[in-house]
Amino acid sequence: MSRLVMRDVRVEHRARGRGTVLAVAGVDLRVGAGEVVGLVGESGCGKSSLARVAAGLSAPTAGTVAFDGEPVTPLGWRRRDTAQTKLQMIFQDPGGSLNPRRTVGSQILDGIPPGEASEDRVARLLDRVGMPPEAASGYPHQFSGGQRQRLAIARALAAEPELIIADEPVTALDASAQAQVVSLLLSLVRELTMGLLFISHDLALVHDIADRTAVMYLGKIVEEAPTRKLMACPNHPYTRALVGAIPRISRAPMLPAVLRGEVPDPSSAPPGCRFRPRCPHAREVCLTEPPLREAGGDLVACHRVEELADDR
Repeated sequence: MSRLVMRDVRVEHRARGRGTVLAVAGVDLRVGAGEVVGLVGESGCGKSSLARVAAGLSAPTAGTVAFDGEPVTPLGWRRRDTAQTKLQMIFQDPGGSLNPRRTVGSQILDGIPPGEASEDRVARLLDRVGMPPEAASGYPHQFSGGQRQRLAIARALAAEPELIIADEPVTALDASAQAQVVSLLLSLVRELTMGLLFISHDLALVHDIADRTAVMYLGKIVEEAPTRKLMACPNHPYTRALVGAIPRISRAPMLPAVLRGEVPDPSSAPPGCRFRPRCPHAREVCLTEPPLREAGGDLVACHRVEELADDR
């Protein structure tokens, strides 16, 4: 059963000098209990806008978001719905998400259900993320980037979440800290049977942790498949380019890694297939928008997916 269900989600932003920007242009996505779903795409494709809507930090312009069958609604700063505390978010910059003027322990206490808050509970949460109990009395600036992200995870765990949305949680960290934080998240998923929506621009990283991966381009999902299958046999031309760009030591890239042109401005997306101006396989049929449809058991938004499969 899917815990988080997004249906036809659209998110519009007002941009000075550019009118309305459609950041998310009709996305369906699901995350189940104990499942790690990767969401990948270039910067500016709408991943973070979708994450904020999924976590209830902002409202979709259209479409629905539900957690365990109940609508996810934007949370006011004065009151947090009890059911929605089971849905937590970890941000890219822990330095920005932690209050620099408050101790780590006090911020973790905020998330613990009423009547259960105690210094001992804070110490147990810190231990779970590999931090000493003394960290509770420290301030965010006293810790490294990797340590701050561990503390942000401890704060999210305080609410006993059943699903975590991690928006580029390791981008700002060095390689060693990235590995530690990713390992921690995966161990928590296994231990607590949590769902995890892991958002990243790094397909190689998502390959190592996600059960299923959705590829996003200019506000739309263009392909979704089990991660191993997607990496071994990508269907959409954009996914092929992403996979082909992953460095390989033992052999040459199996696919061309270079894409022509630049990502279009979301405020003036091209008609039809949004990837058409950069696609080496574009034809006249691509002037109409392709639906996200099943192809070989996966979901692909490409008119020519059967032809391209025959060419492989």
